[in-house]
Amino acid sequence: MYGSRYDRVPWGQRIYVRPGERLAREMQWRMRLRRTRVITLEEFQKQMELGEIEEFITCHLCGDTRQQPLFRPTGGKGKKISWSYRVVRCPACGFLYRNPNIRPERLGDLYAKNYSGFLTGNYAAGRQRRYRLTMDAFSPVFDQGHDGDGDRRLLDFGCGSGLFLELAEQRGFDAVGIDLSPDSVAEANRRLTRARAYYGVPEDVPEIAGGGFDVITLWSVLAHLPRPIQDFRTFRGLLGPGGVLLILTVNAASLQLKAYGSKWNGFTRNHLMFYSAETMPALLRRTGFAGVAFAPFYGDTVEAGTTRLPETMRRRLRRNVELADGGNMLRALAFADEEAIEKWGGGMKVRRLTGVSEPVG
Repeated sequence: MYGSRYDRVPWGQRIYVRPGERLAREMQWRMRLRRTRVITLEEFQKQMELGEIEEFITCHLCGDTRQQPLFRPTGGKGKKISWSYRVVRCPACGFLYRNPNIRPERLGDLYAKNYSGFLTGNYAAGRQRRYRLTMDAFSPVFDQGHDGDGDRRLLDFGCGSGLFLELAEQRGFDAVGIDLSPDSVAEANRRLTRARAYYGVPEDVPEIAGGGFDVITLWSVLAHLPRPIQDFRTFRGLLGPGGVLLILTVNAASLQLKAYGSKWNGFTRNHLMFYSAETMPALLRRTGFAGVAFAPFYGDTVEAGTTRLPETMRRRLRRNVELADGGNMLRALAFADEEAIEKWGGGMKVRRLTGVSEPVG
């Protein structure tokens, strides 16, 4: 239908540059929602086997118990399936989540075995490029880690092998990290000079539990949290006055999800919950944040200027990302209080969490 011109476009970008594709995928999504039956939790439980580390849950954002089963992601090598789960939609608020989900006390089971093994080489270079691009999108929050009062304190929650902490060091932040993977923490501390990574949870580490952080970062962590309300209340308590929380996660409103369904690359073995710009504000509002701003994600190569797309396709991609979904990744900056909005919100479209959206500054 489109010809070889579009076949040469990388698949992740193709959906944003082919004429008419955005509208076709949105229609496809609406049809899927209309055709998929909403059932009670009891009906859903009868259809599912419960694994040893799993539990049935209801919507964490609004409490609705009804289930709309939409996807069954699977993964493995070749024809051998090594993991599979169900993703349901809350018919009340639209939140997507895995059900059955992982019991919080067993979350470490997903990361205990050499989880840092792939966090090296080309992967590491790509992740650090994405971190830099996201920091640029929320400038000037991350331009430098010190101000007139000294070094700004930063906590990287789910710090992995320290790829971001290394960048935070370079920008002058007084940085610490925490992670549930012991081998990742060991690798991070080998990498770092001033910053330090800790194994465990914030309340068990005195250097973190005292709070007073200027910045907390969640790099591809939010989708892994089985109790987001509890965790975000913790984050809010750890932030000092004027503090901000940076979130990078897969985007549950992505056109790629709407097009590829269970084969979407945001459905990975360890992902538990999936947020969009429509559902994330409910999480932040319930946990005491004052506002949130989103930055569109156009793709690493487009933002870095290394894409091979012709200029006409590049412009079309940016336009469709802005009109449709904000991109395949969701980038958000949450403001702890009005002081944070006044200090950092200038030039951003801040959505105050009383339901009012307005530019600041």
